[in-house]
Amino acid sequence: MNLYKISQTKNDSYDTYDSAIVCAASKAEAKKIHPGGRANSWDSLWDGDWVSEEDVVVKKIGVAGKGVNPGLILASYSAG
Repeated sequence: MNLYKISQTKNDSYDTYDSAIVCAASKAEAKKIHPGGRANSWDSLWDGDWVSEEDVVVKKIGVAGKGVNPGLILASYSAG
């Protein structure tokens, strides 16, 4: 498992997530993790607080240690 920073710059208003640290097996899997910890649902734009999968920027930042489960580690939320 790897650690990734996921981010977006398309939706930069209040009450939105701008980035998160996630644990995933690949960049493709990292893009599917919502910073709010909710299950993947690309049928909507996640209540307007995140962006669609094609707008997520993914950067590998390291390798997860033993026992780290896939999913959200930490998120940055711009509250209004």
